Amino acid sequence: MTAPIALIDCNNYYVSCERAFDARLVGVPVIVLSNNDGCAIARSAEAKALGIKMGDPIHHLRDKVRVHGIRVLSSNYTLYGDMQRRVVAACEAFARDFEIYSIDETFLDLSGFEDRDLVAHSRAMREQVRLWTTIPTCVGIAETKTLAKLANAVAKKDRRFDGVADLRDDDARHDVMQAFPVENVWGVGGATARKLNALGIETAGALRDMPMKQARAVGTVVLERLVAELRGVPSNAVEKVEPQRKGMAVTRSFGTPVTTFDSMMGALSQYAMRAGEKLRQHGLVAARLTTFFHTNRHKPERPQYAGSRTIVLHPMTNDSLELIAAARRGAERAWRDGYAYTKAGIMLDDLVASDMRPRTLFEGDADKRDRLMDALDQINGRFGKWTAVTASQGFRREWKLRSEMRSPAWTTSLAEVPTVSAL
Repeated sequence: MTAPIALIDCNNYYVSCERAFDARLVGVPVIVLSNNDGCAIARSAEAKALGIKMGDPIHHLRDKVRVHGIRVLSSNYTLYGDMQRRVVAACEAFARDFEIYSIDETFLDLSGFEDRDLVAHSRAMREQVRLWTTIPTCVGIAETKTLAKLANAVAKKDRRFDGVADLRDDDARHDVMQAFPVENVWGVGGATARKLNALGIETAGALRDMPMKQARAVGTVVLERLVAELRGVPSNAVEKVEPQRKGMAVTRSFGTPVTTFDSMMGALSQYAMRAGEKLRQHGLVAARLTTFFHTNRHKPERPQYAGSRTIVLHPMTNDSLELIAAARRGAERAWRDGYAYTKAGIMLDDLVASDMRPRTLFEGDADKRDRLMDALDQINGRFGKWTAVTASQGFRREWKLRSEMRSPAWTTSLAEVPTVSAL
């Protein structure tokens, strides 16, 4: 018998984190902005009711913000990451194991708890999370991750479930899947949804009943595995093909336009450092690095320029210092004076596993550089991001992201811990 899986999802997560430390935000419309305070990426229920959509640019919302008194906040990822840790800690006693899927979603292995009323069990878990963090959640229960994801979606939107949906019940699963749009099924992209609609498959139930061979023909083994999961067969019991990651990128918009090469290199050095860190985390090396930067395309009245150059990395590498050197070579070739650049980035291509990279005769002491990178990662991991940096990154960083309305780091900085005083 397949062990049950639960997915616990935090409601309006970024807004809920902010409300945990600022009671003035409760009951009023709140939106949280993306990097560089560009557009709405989280909205309270009150903000959604005012018609604010995900991704709406803030400059289009100025009048609505003023008229309705909407509270606008910059994203505070340090706070959100720490609150995620607290949410998971609150769930640990309710599951045998867990898998963090995203910053606001966690899959829970409920094997060993089958003899319990799992709806009541999940309600107790939700209450524990609320007690420890104040964050509201919804829970979906099923035999597979895809079904648990679907169950969570209906738990959040359908009041009949009161925040917890258990789709192990045949009747409940049938009713939900017959009404659930296929384009909203986890893993079904827009192009695949259009192909399925053309075949008359418009609901999760119709997708579940699709012949497996036809599913593979329409959407490769990925869709075939998804159909199996909708039938209650976990994906690890179906043919599984792990995709080979081909590329990686680190890009940012600047808080203040960059007009000098030294400032641009400060930003690109930081992006290259982060790109190297990501490569090492995934056990990969890259064969090509592309440096790019451009002006604000949304202001055509200003001088426009976009430059990029690709550098071949020989030997292939994940060494951040080598990536910074390659980024500088590319930037020097692409740079043009007299422009105000608003975005830049590093892209890495032709990635392979580090233990499979082709060797060359003149690599130098690769083991020594590997130990250096490992030490760098450990220092920054233990003492905080950018504790150890290269000189080219600089310290002033005028180009850093704009976040003029960011809340304090309530839980991770002693200087910003909330204080209570008695009169």
